[in-house]
Amino acid sequence: MSSEPLLQIKKLKKYFVVERNFFGRPTATLKAVDDVSFEIYKGEAFGLVGESGCGKSTIGKMIVNVYYPTSGSIIFKGKDLISLSKSERRAYCKDIQLIFQDPYASLNPRMTIGEIISEPIRVNKLLPSNEIEARVLYLLDCVGLASNYRNRYAHEFSGGQRQRIGIARALALNPSLIVCDEPVSALDVSIQAQVVNLLVDLKKEFSLTYLFIAHGLNVVKHISDRVGVMYLGKMMEIASKKDLYEDPLNPYTQALMSAIPSIDLSAKKERIRLEGDVPSPINPPDGCRFCTRCFKAFKDCDKDQPALLEEKSNHYVACRLFDK
Repeated sequence: MSSEPLLQIKKLKKYFVVERNFFGRPTATLKAVDDVSFEIYKGEAFGLVGESGCGKSTIGKMIVNVYYPTSGSIIFKGKDLISLSKSERRAYCKDIQLIFQDPYASLNPRMTIGEIISEPIRVNKLLPSNEIEARVLYLLDCVGLASNYRNRYAHEFSGGQRQRIGIARALALNPSLIVCDEPVSALDVSIQAQVVNLLVDLKKEFSLTYLFIAHGLNVVKHISDRVGVMYLGKMMEIASKKDLYEDPLNPYTQALMSAIPSIDLSAKKERIRLEGDVPSPINPPDGCRFCTRCFKAFKDCDKDQPALLEEKSNHYVACRLFDK
């Protein structure tokens, strides 16, 4: 793993205006991502987890230039992508690819698989025309699909095969970073394991770096080197996989870990049950975002939002329990 970050997210925010008054002024704003910072190093897989609606997929879409941030920085290979012109940003974005959550919706039903995989190569003029066919066959082989599949259409494949096609398309431009936006959540459990193992193998073969977004904690544990935990637009904890799963510090992370099912009947683990509903991201709590549901909350938790601080070596947590 490199000592220099490949990707740095600094104080990133994304607000969506959901209501305006008669004069067009915003009266209600949804704070999808609110002041989030983290780094991803070359050669690592960084897992991003949290409940649905916490903002993890929004971060992924800002990195691949689907959403434009409200404020903050996305620094990739030393360049702030937000400050670049449209043409400069496009050149950098070729090096960042996305694997979608829904493999069927992300594939053009009117194009053959060969056309889908070769399209980014042709558009970006990565190879001469006479070399593209060989590249497509190579990518199909890398993801475990037969060469004769290139003349078929997306509806002729299973969900797992479609996701393999999506992975092959993401590899077409030789990216340094791949954003995996819940790439196995739409698949059967048995197929999930195959796709995750494929991603692990491809990471080694192509020296890839992953931002792996998911809410399945067992899947994240299998593929990730470090893990960040989000709640209601905020980063709650960042640590190595080992530290996070063996010694979670934030009460929210502890609740998530207690919910992981186990096949070991002898292991007695008390489930932490959270009460109440997730607050609205339009009107979040003033203090810690988790304070309204936290089983360890005390009087100062509803004041200021705690900062993400290093409690142990490379283990960061945002919680009043650890304020110095």
